[in-house]
Amino acid sequence: MQSVGQSWLVLQITDSPFRLGLISTFLFTPMLLFSIPAGAVADRLPKRRVVVTSALIQGAMGLTLTALVATGAVRYWHVAAIAVVWGLVNALDAPARQAFLVDLVGRGDVGNAIALNSAAFNAARIVGPAIAGVLIGVFGLAVAFLLNAVAGFAGALGLASVRAAGTRVHRGDATFGQEILEGLRYAAGTPRVRMLLGVLFVVTITIFNFSVYIPLLTRDVLGRGPGTFGLLMASLGIGAMTGALALGTASHAEPSVPALATAAAVSCFGLVTLSAVTHVGIAAVVLFVVGLASIVAVAGVNTALQVMAPDALRGRVMSIYTLIFGGVFPFGAFLAGLTAETWGVRTALAGAGTFGLIALTAILIAGGRRAVALGGPSG
Repeated sequence: MQSVGQSWLVLQITDSPFRLGLISTFLFTPMLLFSIPAGAVADRLPKRRVVVTSALIQGAMGLTLTALVATGAVRYWHVAAIAVVWGLVNALDAPARQAFLVDLVGRGDVGNAIALNSAAFNAARIVGPAIAGVLIGVFGLAVAFLLNAVAGFAGALGLASVRAAGTRVHRGDATFGQEILEGLRYAAGTPRVRMLLGVLFVVTITIFNFSVYIPLLTRDVLGRGPGTFGLLMASLGIGAMTGALALGTASHAEPSVPALATAAAVSCFGLVTLSAVTHVGIAAVVLFVVGLASIVAVAGVNTALQVMAPDALRGRVMSIYTLIFGGVFPFGAFLAGLTAETWGVRTALAGAGTFGLIALTAILIAGGRRAVALGGPSG
């Protein structure tokens, strides 16, 4: 509901695709700047305390936005400032939350836990936009922001009841900077990790700009309103939840790089297809496929990294995951908004999908060459 409400609010205030994309940039830039240090923090602090505090702050931000909209005082800079604060909280929360999964369920079940986590997230993405589209049309934007605030406080209460505090790593004699470098050296020196992060980079910068693509597709191409926007976002979420559940019931073996790259390629081809769509029903079907394939790629990368990472480095490894997953997004959102404003949303969709297909092909070719050089499989 927050995503739908915020995107529609910005379009109402500014009528600018570029400023709509800029909000996403404000939201995710803190992830780019602070994810890596936050990973070292996550390895030092009880992870439950970090995620509970984050949920409380997000609830407070939701209340603030509710008050601004309800009183008619909201301005574009308010939305931008709240996006920045939200991004700062997410930068601290994300690596701690990801690393907390192993503490909750153990290494053997982490793949299923990640799939269940993705399914729960995407179930909310189905229900939230669908409800938001109706509520915004009937009661206005403030209701969507208020319910999001309530959800944040409810989440904090739920997390506070969890017994596991989250493993803290013994600091030893290493400085904070040395701990950060240790995590970066591990990721840079492990070829499989590099390839997994490459697939994640492609999906993040090309696929996950839905807060820019879908409202513009809804309004400018399909000529519809908030109800259709909510429907398309729900279709995306249903696909993502289906992909997460499918991944959770699959083999416990680590996903291979070629399989994850193929899933990412299906998502990119979906964007190219979406650029030619003129019917709401067809757009919904394409977004279902995009949501399914993209979550298989992203959750599969998450699972592989969690299983591979040493316990002492998991927070720092997952901080690189969250850096790419969230920190690269501002560039993709900025480019998507700029391209859509200059050449139209169809060109933005086709260009992002084509770039993704080319980049994924390069990753697979590089992995194949490495396998030949080493005399073994790369996946």
